[in-house]
Amino acid sequence: MAEARRITAPFDDATARSLRAGEKVLITGTILAARDAAHKRMVECLDRGEKLPVDLHGQVVYYVGPTPAKPGKPIGSAGPTTAGRMDAYAPRLMDEGLKGMIGKGYRKPEVVESMKKNGVPYLAAVGGAGALIAERIKKYTVLAWPDLGPEALAEMVVEDFPAIVVIDSEGCDYYEAGQKPYRKL
Repeated sequence: MAEARRITAPFDDATARSLRAGEKVLITGTILAARDAAHKRMVECLDRGEKLPVDLHGQVVYYVGPTPAKPGKPIGSAGPTTAGRMDAYAPRLMDEGLKGMIGKGYRKPEVVESMKKNGVPYLAAVGGAGALIAERIKKYTVLAWPDLGPEALAEMVVEDFPAIVVIDSEGCDYYEAGQKPYRKL
């Protein structure tokens, strides 16, 4: 079994484009936390011609709505949210410089096309492992829209955050490749 590749976030273009479907990674650095409500607000800001509360260039966003933190912890359980909920917003944010997305589940074809156009990979975190993932999050800071509660736009400092590249920037899909040997002809 291949060892996980250690990478740093935010991603530069070379890192984003070098990740391959099926590759296991451990991410250290700073990533954003946002779910559908925050994505909707970001796109609304852009539609109004306003500046976003964070520069998206090189950023990696984790689709997460964490539970409240226990005393002495920066965050509660932090499992991934279904990525399809962000599909309506993802292409626009990739056009603004977003360089990576982490969630669970499938993506629509138009999102994959935008990923290929913008050189952006989609990674999966393990659903159901939110308490374990939270151990990799060292700091959690709300950046915008605190009224959204756990769906606010936030910044997370992570160390060895585990993920698997599900769709790479060339459109190769690990979900499809992994299922192929088990499909009947």
